Amino acid sequence: QVQLVESGGGLVQAGDSLRLSCATSGRTSRWYGMGWFRQAPGQEREFVAAISWNGGVTSYADSVKGRFTISRDNAKNTVYLQMNSLKSADTAVYYCAADRSGALTTNQRFYDYWGQGTQVTVSS
Repeated sequence: QVQLVESGGGLVQAGDSLRLSCATSGRTSRWYGMGWFRQAPGQEREFVAAISWNGGVTSYADSVKGRFTISRDNAKNTVYLQMNSLKSADTAVYYCAADRSGALTTNQRFYDYWGQGTQVTVSS
């Protein structure tokens, strides 16, 4: 069983930056594809970014491309989401997820494990 714990959320102003972290447990988690998703109030959960098991391939939602960067440190079993130039539209609960296949996928149906989420609030 893999556990995911997100951290780094908070309240910031538009234009600020935040870095989210997702710590994973389990010896095999370094082989998993990882993704970040978010859910704003009253909206469905949506894809934000994903990274393959070795960090060689990444993918981003159009809404965050050029502003957000996903990365991973397999030695620390941690995945990061660097968020720059934040906008009020980025306000949401951000979730980390793991895909046992190790592949990169933007479809949340293929993720096997999920964290509890961390709140990001951007004031304008």
